[in-house]
Amino acid sequence: QVQLVESGGGLVQPGGSLRLSCAASGSIFSIYNMGWYRQAPGKQRELIARITRDGSTDYVDSLKGRFIISKDNAKGTMYLQMNSLKPEDTAAYYCNLDRTSYTNYFSWGQGTQVTVSS
Repeated sequence: QVQLVESGGGLVQPGGSLRLSCAASGSIFSIYNMGWYRQAPGKQRELIARITRDGSTDYVDSLKGRFIISKDNAKGTMYLQMNSLKPEDTAAYYCNLDRTSYTNYFSWGQGTQVTVSS
């Protein structure tokens, strides 16, 4: 059973930065294509960034240039560097399998809350 643990969220002012982490049991980051998702209040969970097992990355257009997805296979951790944060980035952030590559998900973690506010 794969366990996903997200961390690194918090309250940040507009224009600030945060780095989220996703720790997972096993060597999943070298085996699977993974993604970061976010869910804002009242909205559906959306895939915002993807990284393949080989390290190729992709983002939703609205986040290109501000967010960077990366991973460290040896540490079993995936990251999301978020820069120039905006109030509309406020959401709970989750990691899981890239839904464009697979039909199933691992069990969802608790997520990490990011609040962008002055």
